[in-house]
Amino acid sequence: MRTTREILLETKKALPALAASKEKKNAALEAIANRLLAEKDEILKANAEDVEAAREHLGDVMIDRLTLTEKRIGDMAKGVLDVAALPDPEGRVLKRIERPNGIVIEKTSVPLGVVAIIYESRPNVTSDAAVLALKSGNAVILRGGREAFRSNEAIVKAIKHGLADAGLPEELVGFIEDTDHRSADEIMKAVGLVDLLIPRGGAGLIRRCVENAIIPCVQTGTGICHIFVDESADQEKALRIIENAKTSRPSVCNAEEVLLVHEAIAGEFLPKIKALLVDEREAKGLQPVELRLDEKAADIIPGTLAGPLDFDTEFLDYILAVAVVKDADAAISHIAEHSTGHSEAIITEDAGNAEKFTSQVDSAAVYVNVSTRFTDGGEFGLGCEMGISTQKMHARGPMGLEELNTYKYVIRGDGQIR
Repeated sequence: MRTTREILLETKKALPALAASKEKKNAALEAIANRLLAEKDEILKANAEDVEAAREHLGDVMIDRLTLTEKRIGDMAKGVLDVAALPDPEGRVLKRIERPNGIVIEKTSVPLGVVAIIYESRPNVTSDAAVLALKSGNAVILRGGREAFRSNEAIVKAIKHGLADAGLPEELVGFIEDTDHRSADEIMKAVGLVDLLIPRGGAGLIRRCVENAIIPCVQTGTGICHIFVDESADQEKALRIIENAKTSRPSVCNAEEVLLVHEAIAGEFLPKIKALLVDEREAKGLQPVELRLDEKAADIIPGTLAGPLDFDTEFLDYILAVAVVKDADAAISHIAEHSTGHSEAIITEDAGNAEKFTSQVDSAAVYVNVSTRFTDGGEFGLGCEMGISTQKMHARGPMGLEELNTYKYVIRGDGQIR
């Protein structure tokens, strides 16, 4: 097994080869998509081994997060081609200034260099991260979790084969073979070898990277996502949105974790929520949602009385914290106190409250009458994403190609001196 440092050095050394034409980068992405499909049997076999090993310690929701299918691999390949079809951010002139002395200043988009991502559980992140980095002109270091090691390794092999098919060095994608904490710690301290670190996973991983990295690190994606149902809401619309946001895929960071309901409609609306998320799901043989209720909600419908941490927890499961609030101002205050800055939604027919909510809620994505499940690079037209940034510097929200570029100033003149 090669050491983490050896892999970092190889990737850094390979970086200049990526100063290729846009056509060559796109050809590499197309070759990678073809290889993912051609090698799907090997990827599925590796993934089946990961899933079998994980059943001893992961629940059904997290197993779903880990599992690959032919369709999901097909979606991965489609995502690669979607990225290939996007405009190349590298070399774009973002701003042009002509000074009175004749010099011309161009603010120009350039790659970051070597981007590292430390992530957990979801093998599709392997291809998403690699192709976004390559298209934007960056080399990438991939360090996945041990529960998905075989899957990630098989996907990386396909990616490397695609790079070789296109005449680019395989080392542009570095795969860390050591899943011990020491390898993550080494990446966090890889000054001069890694230009940006992106952690993508649970709150513990993100906190550890942000607190310990001495290289630039983007804070991503713990998603305590709220939906507020206003007094004026179309209740049928609200029910559809909440059902989608909570149950379509509860293991992802854009799933709803907290429901806030205006007190004027709580007596009418909360029984509908219980019927939809609990009773009807049980009748269909589906896993019901456990409702964790504040005192006001508990006076209206049966459920589990919420504990002190339930409104500050990313459940990633069929669990929903529910509170009754006085009005839109109270909902905004609740979100300000408990949100992680990911995604929040208001369901309302009141244009004034919609404007108030979007202007005062300080999260990366703020929705009006839309499910929070749309906070996703693919849904935002970015092809896919490196992660969802919940910070405010450099990148915020889904991180696509543009967020993997920085800029420099190119100044041209004809002998001017100061």
